[in-house]
Amino acid sequence: MLSRKNKLLLLKVLSLFSVVRGYNILIIALAQYLAAIYILAPDLPVRKVVFDINLLVIVLASTLVIASGYIINNFYDAEKDLINKPRKSMLDRLVSQRFKLSTYFILNFLAAFAASYVSFRAVLFFSAYIFGIWFYSHKLKKVPFLGNFVSATLAITPFFAVFVYYKNFETVIFVHAMFLFLIILAREMIKDLENITGDLAQNYRTIPIIYGLKISKLCIAFLILLTLIPSLLLILKFDVGYMNYYFMCCVLLLLLFLVLLSRASIKKEYVGLHNILKLIIVAGVFSILLIDVDLVLNRIL
Repeated sequence: MLSRKNKLLLLKVLSLFSVVRGYNILIIALAQYLAAIYILAPDLPVRKVVFDINLLVIVLASTLVIASGYIINNFYDAEKDLINKPRKSMLDRLVSQRFKLSTYFILNFLAAFAASYVSFRAVLFFSAYIFGIWFYSHKLKKVPFLGNFVSATLAITPFFAVFVYYKNFETVIFVHAMFLFLIILAREMIKDLENITGDLAQNYRTIPIIYGLKISKLCIAFLILLTLIPSLLLILKFDVGYMNYYFMCCVLLLLLFLVLLSRASIKKEYVGLHNILKLIIVAGVFSILLIDVDLVLNRIL
């Protein structure tokens, strides 16, 4: 049996893991590696990519900055989350705000220090990334649409870091990036519908609050329709191997999403729509392996 002191320590560890959303960070790190191996550097042996120290440092710096970003975002959204996410908020509050801020600065310092191993330009890149996340959390989050747009941009920035490292400018990569960006942007706007109660209480100026639910839904529907364009291009024009089945499923899910969006009116339904987009994003990470199954097996062996 754990002692009371050990139970409290375990709860605080779980609280910090909840604040930094450790599960999201693990998925992002995995996605960076899979994107590097099978999309950005498909001609390199898998061992050369996996054991590339510079890539490891880029992924490590990305995860540290993302973790610090979740912390500063949690810090500014503490009151709003009490309304929108009461259970998660109670767990997050087991760690003090002072400790969160201290951890935030430490993680950012470690990220910049790690990036210095790669190059001075990497330090500048991650410093700009850190500033961008802070500025978004502090100022831009409350600006309608611009806040959503910046949030989606910051979400794909870790992949941009790997993209810049390998300097692969093939068109198919930009189509993949556009698909991911539009899905994330739609997800950010769904979150505004999901969190409208807390946003109203904290005077956030989101699209559904300023322009109403109908306009917000039309904007989301427009983004989903735009997402169908890169989806169909990746199915019909580009050779993505068996991953085309993933994009076919995405097209069906997105069409279902549009139907459900038109009928949604309560938080539970918006959460369901949010989960559909989250499923598409997470499934997309593992579907990268389907680009060429035979090549995957050969390269691993």
